[in-house]
Amino acid sequence: MFRLSLEVSQAILNGQPVVALESTVITHGLPRPQNLELAQALEAIVRAEGAIPATIAVIDGQLCVGLDAAQLEALANAPDVRKLSSRDLAAAVAQKASGGTTVAATLRIAASARIRVFATGGIGGVHRGSHWDVSADLPELARQPLVLVCAGAKAILDLPATLEQFETLGVPVVGYGTNAYPAFYSVESGLPTSDRVEDAAGAAALARTHWQLGGGGVLLAAPPPTETAIPRDEVEAWIAQAQAEADAQGVRGQAVSPFLLARVAQLSGGRSLQANLALLKNNARIAAGVAKELAAERTSQI
Repeated sequence: MFRLSLEVSQAILNGQPVVALESTVITHGLPRPQNLELAQALEAIVRAEGAIPATIAVIDGQLCVGLDAAQLEALANAPDVRKLSSRDLAAAVAQKASGGTTVAATLRIAASARIRVFATGGIGGVHRGSHWDVSADLPELARQPLVLVCAGAKAILDLPATLEQFETLGVPVVGYGTNAYPAFYSVESGLPTSDRVEDAAGAAALARTHWQLGGGGVLLAAPPPTETAIPRDEVEAWIAQAQAEADAQGVRGQAVSPFLLARVAQLSGGRSLQANLALLKNNARIAAGVAKELAAERTSQI
């Protein structure tokens, strides 16, 4: 069922820093060829920062942790693969299917492989206008002992309600060098984080203590790079138009987020895509630093 690449397997056994990377950004999040270019760039960034990348996906019913170049390319160019949340993993394995793993599915697989740091763009959350529609990312993060580095929840979501869910679930929402909760494309959402750290060492220390106290995941919220960040009011106008179009067209379920993100990219003239790419790369750098700090602590205890 599980298939770890040799590199990732050896890194985990040897206590080296490993960073998990999700694959729905490749299969459903970005257009071609940007999806493959981004996947390759994220892995290169993690390596350049001194950690081992572990892109996670399901291929022919196997939970793959660490993909080679050919697998990455095949996944990026596959015409019809599934979008797999944690609830979908058993069916995909049993049916020998392939798919990109969402944040929730990646969290579950990464934790099973004993990986402790995961970098993504934005986490799921509570959908606007439907407070019963809550992403599986949130309870999955509460269960799994990982540091999830992201730029907050996706801007298309109800951010205040999402933060309330994190509080209910006991997930620390920690600002990376900030007290302000980022809004994905935007540096600030107008909402606070529950705590703050200044660097990777501080994030690792907080996470380690949280786990010692029986906690699960830690959300490390990193603001997007200022040079590509977009003012919140501009983003809100695009989201409002995209949501109205989605409602009119009857877009539902797992199709909503990809539709909204693609439409916002069109309405922004590509600015949101550039912001997304920049924050993904920034998060990968930060995650590698946190993974190195956690690995150094483990090594010092041996």
